[in-house]
Amino acid sequence: MEYVVFAFVAAGLVALLAAKGIYDSKSEKARILYRFRHKYGELRKKEYGLDRYKAIAGYFKHHGNEEQVDEITFQDLSMDDIFMQMNFTNCQAGEEVLYHLLRTPDFTEEPLDHKEAVIQYFEEHKEERVQLQYRLNETGYTGKFSLYDYLDNLDILGKRSNLHHYTLLISYIPAIAFCFFSPSLGILLILGLMMYGMISYFREKGEVDVYLSSFAFILKLMETSEKIEQLAAEGIKEEQDRLRENRKALGQFRRGSFWLMSNGRMSGSGNPLDMILDYLRMSLHFDLIKFNTMLEQVRKHTENVDGLFYTIGYLDAMVAIGEYRASLQNGYCIPVLQEEKEPFLSMEEGYHPLLDNPVKNSIEAKNGILLTGSNASGKSTFLRTVAISAILAQTIHTVPARQYRAGYFRIMSAMSLSDDILSGESYYIVEIRAIKRIMDTIREKGHVLCFVDEVLRGTNTVERIAAGTEILRKLLTNHTLCFAATHDLELTELLKDSYDNYHFEEEVKDGDVHFNYRLMNGRATTRNAIKLLSAFGYDEDIIKGAGRRADEFLQTGQWK
Repeated sequence: MEYVVFAFVAAGLVALLAAKGIYDSKSEKARILYRFRHKYGELRKKEYGLDRYKAIAGYFKHHGNEEQVDEITFQDLSMDDIFMQMNFTNCQAGEEVLYHLLRTPDFTEEPLDHKEAVIQYFEEHKEERVQLQYRLNETGYTGKFSLYDYLDNLDILGKRSNLHHYTLLISYIPAIAFCFFSPSLGILLILGLMMYGMISYFREKGEVDVYLSSFAFILKLMETSEKIEQLAAEGIKEEQDRLRENRKALGQFRRGSFWLMSNGRMSGSGNPLDMILDYLRMSLHFDLIKFNTMLEQVRKHTENVDGLFYTIGYLDAMVAIGEYRASLQNGYCIPVLQEEKEPFLSMEEGYHPLLDNPVKNSIEAKNGILLTGSNASGKSTFLRTVAISAILAQTIHTVPARQYRAGYFRIMSAMSLSDDILSGESYYIVEIRAIKRIMDTIREKGHVLCFVDEVLRGTNTVERIAAGTEILRKLLTNHTLCFAATHDLELTELLKDSYDNYHFEEEVKDGDVHFNYRLMNGRATTRNAIKLLSAFGYDEDIIKGAGRRADEFLQTGQWK
């Protein structure tokens, strides 16, 4: 009787735990669906450690080309922060593809039109978007390494044979046969084979363990693909067909993967079935055999793995772009991009998306643009605003502005430069290298939109103005537009035939400095640098002496 009671209690506990598991699973699903339905466009807090950010760049590094936004420009414009702001993706593939898209401008209408069609489809079809997001969310992440970190290193494993594993399996046949004629000898042989199997198993398993998570992720991609293919979503038929084609090509990869990927393996979970399977794996090497066949399939079908990853990531990225648009409280526009004989850029009420309370400015550029004004008046922020807008226009087809029209450009900059301590290069050397790379691109390819903040600031005034004039003229050749900022008012006169002058102003009032950050026509006509010294409490004799020297130089052209 006691045994019956114990059995009922045990069964009840098992049922209770199972019910709790089902309840927790449903509650978690409901929570996730609620977020997708009701918190669309709300900024998400994500942690970005160094390892994770390296993983996010995995797809980009594996698919690099010369037309992508280079590292100097990406860092100049704080595009990592822009990426984090727009990262509404739901899985590893989405993060990596979104990052890749942000660094890979389009130069024709077709890919941008397709992006827009997918983005708008999910903006207009809420339930289809929610169902897609939920399936993407189930795909998960690869941890601190990208899938491509593993794929790039498959050659390290070399060509792997299952011959010794099959030899071990066949050896069990005579050992079992001996059990019928000489049980003690047969059992001894079986135990010996099991011992050998376990020793060789752990030796080889250590070599392949690191790749198991990547294989598991590929299987997860296939599972996600299957679910996306089944969605009733007319707007993504092309992506669904591509997913189906790539998934079917990997059918043999998934077949029998249970031996390698079943839940609970080697986990010490206590599940009797898992424990039995673990011992079978150690003794018979079924999982190592399957690993080698899966490895062969991955090598054979790398393009299909890549196709699955990109297509799933692309869909995730398109939904994320739509959500990013919804998060832009200061508005956005869909850019108008067109090829013209002469370079041009027009932006109305553009703003920097990382600023909480941005000041909006407009610009019409058919010539070069030369900005003057005091430090902190808004020159650099405006340059970054235009550059970021140009990149976003040609990548995610979304611009933080009321209107944006332009041609297709290669966007490059030389702005936030510094000494390179490791190489021993001074600021000036770093600067001239950065500008030279822009000039090389202009000469070789043209169609460049470039941004230079304080050209040649690392050298003396005379040579800076002389060389700066020639460089800025050269930066307008071969269908190129240049936006530059300078403190050298002489450049505004020397370049007035090729650059339009704009400036930013500040007001020193009651010992305080006020900036309105409004772009104004013409060159700066006020000199407030010395007044700023006064505003920050410098001694009066310094202020007067500096003012006197400046006035004398402007009158005589000589320093005294």
